[in-house]
Formats: sequence, structure tokens, C-alpha cells
Amino acid sequence: MDDLQARLASLRDDTAVFIGLYDQQDRLRYANRTFRSAFALDETETPLWPDLMRRNHALGLGTVISVPDFEAWVVSAQSRRGKVPFRAFETDLVDGRWLWMTETVNRSGWMLCIANDITHLRADERTLRQDRDLALKASQTDELTGISNRRYMMTQLEAMICSQPQHGPVSGCISILDIDFFKGINDLYGHQTGDEILLDFARRVHPIVRRHDCFGRIGGEEFMLIFPETTLAEGEWIVARVLETVRTARPLLSVPLFSYTCSAGIAALQRGETAKEIYSRADAALYDAKHSGRDRMAVGAR
Repeated sequence: MDDLQARLASLRDDTAVFIGLYDQQDRLRYANRTFRSAFALDETETPLWPDLMRRNHALGLGTVISVPDFEAWVVSAQSRRGKVPFRAFETDLVDGRWLWMTETVNRSGWMLCIANDITHLRADERTLRQDRDLALKASQTDELTGISNRRYMMTQLEAMICSQPQHGPVSGCISILDIDFFKGINDLYGHQTGDEILLDFARRVHPIVRRHDCFGRIGGEEFMLIFPETTLAEGEWIVARVLETVRTARPLLSVPLFSYTCSAGIAALQRGETAKEIYSRADAALYDAKHSGRDRMAVGAR
């Protein structure tokens, strides 16, 4: 057995296939030689994925990232990482190579990334595949904030409900969040500032949610969090962190004392409940939070 393990370890390190393993916090815990070479990693380095992307982007290494707002790209990319058990996509490296990458996530949140070099594909075929991937991404992404859009969030809500066992307890909850007095912010500071607040909200909330949670904008100043396999108490704890993080933010350099808050409604999934029903309970709880003074969370009636 020891000899077999040694042979497997040697093959993993010698293969031309890219192999990387990330934990629940999106920290790289293992990478073979091909992966480390492509992303300029020493053997002892175990960076968080966003930090690896930031460093390589600054140095002109690793993945090609041609976007006007790099941090918005990080938020958008993280909103898709590890949210489904398996996904596949293409990406290109600054050295000219084109990769077909897969991400496989287990129930504990660890993610195995495997990539193959597909540079040999004809340019026209690569363009068609890239256009397809871009169209799929656009159909699932909110254009302003880069996080998931309403269509994708409702699909994920349906998926959470369908994944529940036929017998025994069900788990999971959702929260609907709304930025307080957003119309007043738009009226006083202008719609461009309003857009800045929406972006700020997305960027502050996203690092708080866990890999298997889903976070998206579902319309205007309204957002949704989906917490699969999560108790109501656990969901409340995460939402409370969101409210506190937003409450202490000072996002406008031109108005240093400006602050804003949000309100939230949260509801735990009940057996036999539809997506529309749990959404309605969370939305009613949000209404209660708004009418109880805002900057707070309310729990949906059972």
C-alpha cells in the first residue's frame, strides 16, 4: 500500500494535468508541479484563492484577467466557485495556453480543480466555446454587481428544496435583505452613488458567506442569501454578521461620515414547502424588520 501511495504521488506530480485542491475557506492545500508552475507557486505556499489571483494579476502571471475592475471580477468569480457539485469551463493563461478546467466539490466543501491544456483546438472552435461560456455566465450574473442574478438564485432555491430527503428532517434557510432608505440615497447623492452603494454591499457581504451558500441580487436594492444544510440559528448568525458589517461601513471617500444599513428577513425550510412559499415567508419577515425600525432581522412565521 505504501508503494502504491508513493507511485500515485509521483504520477500526480509528474503529470501534465493541472491538479489543485482547495479547502472550505478556498485556501489551496495541495497543488502538483504543473499547477504550481502555471500559477508561480512555491511548494510551501498555501494562499487563499483571491490572494493568489490578486498577486498573479499584479505580476502579470497565471490566468488572463482583462477587466476594468479587478476586485469586482474577484467577487463575481467567487460567487460561482464551489456553489454546485461540479462545473466545467475554459480559461486562458498569460503564457498563451488555453485550459479546460473542472471543479468538483464534496459535501464538506473541499474542491478539486483539474485542468487540461486544450491549446491545440482550432481557433474558431475555441471562440465558439468561449462565446458559449460567456453567454451562460451572463445569463446567471447581475450586470452591475457581478454576483448571481434573480434567475440563478431562484434556480438554486429550487435545487435546495429538491435535494431534501424524502424522510426525516429537512434543513436549509433563506434570507432576503434590503438596503434601508435606498431611494433617499439615490435622491440625495444621485444614481451613480446609489450604484456604488450596491457594489459596496455586494463586496462586503460576499466574503462573509460560506462556499456552499449562494448570494445574489434579486432586484433593485434587494438581495438574497441561500443557506443549504443550515439551521435557522446558523443562518441568523451569518445574517447578523452581514448587518454588523454593513452598519460599520464608510464606503464614500467623498462623504467620509456617510453610512448605511440594511434589513433582513429569514425563514427556515419546512417539509413540503415550495420555493414560492419559503420566499414569501422570508419576504414577509423582511417587511416586519422594516416596520420595526430597520437595521435589524426578523424571522419568518412557521
